Amino acid sequence: MFFLDCMARKAEKEGREMAKKREVYICGECGYETPKWLGRCPSCGTWNSFTAVSPLGGESSALSRSRAQAAKPAPVSPITADAGADEIRYRTGMPELDRVLGGGLVKGSVLLIGGEPGIGKSTLLLQICQKLGEDEKVLYVSGEESAAQLQMRARRLHVDAGGLFVLASGDLDTVLATITAERPKAVVIDSIQTMMLSAVGSSAGSVAQVRECAAALTAAAKESGIPVILVGHVTKEGSIAGPRTLEHMVDAVFQFEGEQNHAYRMLRAVKNRYGATNELAVFEMKETGLKEVPNPSAMLLSERPEGVSGSCVVCVLEGSRPILAEVQALVTKSALASPRRMSTGFDHNRMSLLLAVLEKRAGYTFSALDAYVNVVGGLWLDEPASDLPIALALTSALRDRPIPQGMLAIGEVGLAGEVRSVIRLEDRVREAERLGFTHCLVPASSLKGMDTSRYSIRITGVKDVVSALRAVAAAEKSAGAPER
Repeated sequence: MFFLDCMARKAEKEGREMAKKREVYICGECGYETPKWLGRCPSCGTWNSFTAVSPLGGESSALSRSRAQAAKPAPVSPITADAGADEIRYRTGMPELDRVLGGGLVKGSVLLIGGEPGIGKSTLLLQICQKLGEDEKVLYVSGEESAAQLQMRARRLHVDAGGLFVLASGDLDTVLATITAERPKAVVIDSIQTMMLSAVGSSAGSVAQVRECAAALTAAAKESGIPVILVGHVTKEGSIAGPRTLEHMVDAVFQFEGEQNHAYRMLRAVKNRYGATNELAVFEMKETGLKEVPNPSAMLLSERPEGVSGSCVVCVLEGSRPILAEVQALVTKSALASPRRMSTGFDHNRMSLLLAVLEKRAGYTFSALDAYVNVVGGLWLDEPASDLPIALALTSALRDRPIPQGMLAIGEVGLAGEVRSVIRLEDRVREAERLGFTHCLVPASSLKGMDTSRYSIRITGVKDVVSALRAVAAAEKSAGAPER
């Protein structure tokens, strides 16, 4: 008998230890998981933010099987069934925004828009509600502002749609009940971090609250067919705050980017189940709200200086749209033991790689010079096709000789100094031709099978960085540039 009691106590102790081992700790600010408790989160740096969370799947397999046997089957439909695809989108009244959304706002979809505070997220959503609320009822839920504050903002933006209604509440149970009673055409939640379910025993903004509130809103949207737009806060690194599963639960994720000191804002699609990703819409912030910029290339090049060294134009692809942008470089004598390397709008490590290629393959020396690279207009260039124009801008700044005004460059630069091919070259050349450029440097390998006679712009294929520099020098000579 004593032996059996000892074995039972041992088994119970082992069970508690196993349960404790399976227990994980999650940061309430950023969702970082760790198997043991930590005083300070290594991800976001918050102190005393970890809470213990029991693992899922704790019930026995027999109970799981019994629940599966008790469940009733649901009706299924063939993939070829007509679901009314032509009538499942709402137009927002902004063609640029509709293009990023994939054609409009899909019924029953859940969208997540993230951006820094004060960037204009609420302004954009109120302008969307203005169009949607002209014919149908739209519900704007705010957990951060009162109804009077929202009405003041709406008057400033001239938002006066009769079908737009506001609800200032952070209680998601009340919000869901209001959605069921009012049956609006669309719902805006500003923001998801301020919503709170009474059944979840944690404060608003915690990992558990954000996850459960997003799950409840997603279920309500799918069941009722009402599209829901969620506003998400961002962390110091610029990513959307909360658990990573939040981005997996929603149908589309958009980033609203831009500098508060600049007038232009960019809405970028990061994830979109109903359209292409990496699409970009450009807006201009004015006193009366956001105004669409249908031609961002002309906007980005409108203030480009003439006859200044260190400036080159590149054509990059943002989703389905080719955009021309100006890249600037500045090279100057360094007063430091270790020369400074700085870049804005371009990857710093990629810039260092291009400097090394120019030194090794082209014979230009930057080792004792400070080098700076800037992309004008707040655009971020992450496409490899921007390598060649940045390399040309750096050499132009070093030689203090401007690149001809009507020239642009496109191409990826390898470690051997070769210029590699890029995709959709014809679309890029067509955009450059439309904006009045006269000469384009492109990878020679991309010209195979391309009929260059169809374009009025001069197209020169280059195999490596040295041949590209020679083409620039030849263009300078033909343009009558003075010798220095």
